[in-house]
Amino acid sequence: MSATILDGKELGRTIEKDLISRIDNLKKLGISPHLAVVIVGDDPASHVYVRNKEMACNRCGITSTRIDMSSKVTEIEILEIVKKLNLDDSIHGILVQSPLPSDIDESLIIDAISPNKDVDGFHKMNLGSLVQGNTSGLLPCTPAGIMKMLEMSGYQTSGKNALVIGRSRIVGMPISLLLAQRGIDSTVTISHSRTKNLPNICLQADLIIAAIGSADFVKPEWIKPGAMVIDVGINRISDSTRKSGYRLTGDVDPNAANIAGWISPVPGGVGPMTIAMLMSNTVLATEQSLR
Repeated sequence: MSATILDGKELGRTIEKDLISRIDNLKKLGISPHLAVVIVGDDPASHVYVRNKEMACNRCGITSTRIDMSSKVTEIEILEIVKKLNLDDSIHGILVQSPLPSDIDESLIIDAISPNKDVDGFHKMNLGSLVQGNTSGLLPCTPAGIMKMLEMSGYQTSGKNALVIGRSRIVGMPISLLLAQRGIDSTVTISHSRTKNLPNICLQADLIIAAIGSADFVKPEWIKPGAMVIDVGINRISDSTRKSGYRLTGDVDPNAANIAGWISPVPGGVGPMTIAMLMSNTVLATEQSLR
C-alpha cells in the first residue's frame, strides 16, 4: 500500500489563485492589501521563511513591507515598531517572525499587535474567539492550513478519531479546537511528552497530526493502515552527502507512507499551506477593515 501524497505546494497555489479576485475587488476600491513583517536577528531559517512570504505576496498582488531589526534590539524598540504599524491605516496585517531572542517576551509582543491586524492568529483575543467556537476570524495559519488540506483532499472528518501529537499554542492546541468544532466533529485526543503508551494510541487514530519537532518520531508500525497523517514538523538533520550539509525531515518516519492512506510530505506539505493561509488572513483583515 502506498499513501496518497498531499501536495501542499499545489493546494497552496490554488488557495492563492482564489484570493486574486478578492484582491482585485479591494484594489478597485483603492485599497491594496498590505502585510508588514518584522524580523529580528540573523537566524537563517527565519530569513528563508520571510523570503517565502514575500514571494507569496508578489504572486498574489499583496504589498509587503519588511522591517529588519538587530538581534540586540530591545523589547521596547520592538513594541515601538508594532505600535507604529498598528497606527498605520495602510498596513492591514502585521507579523513578527518567530523565534525572537531569548530575552524578548514573545507573548508580550504578539499581544501588542492589534487583533484586527494579527494575521498570524496568535493574539489572545483571536485565540479566545476560537475557544468560543468562532472560526470566522483570523485563525492561526498552520492549523487553518491543515484544515484546508483536509477539506481539499475530500477527507471526511466527522466521527473520526483524531490524534494531535504536541500541545503548543501555535499548532497543537488550536488544531485540536478546530477538529472538535461543530461541522468538523472529530473525536480529539491530545498527546504530549507525558503521554503513556503513545504507539498504541496512534494505532487507534484515523487521523494523526504530528507537531512536536522531533525528527522521524512517529514510526510506521504506529500507523493504522489507511490513516490520514499530517506531518507538521520540519527538522534539519546532518547529512554529509548533501551539498547543504543537512537534509529536512518531518516528525513522521517517511516509511509511514507505506502504511498510511494519505500523508503530507516534508518539505512541500504543511509549510506552503501555512503561507497560503497567511495570504488569506491578510486579505480577510483588509476586508474586515472596511466594515
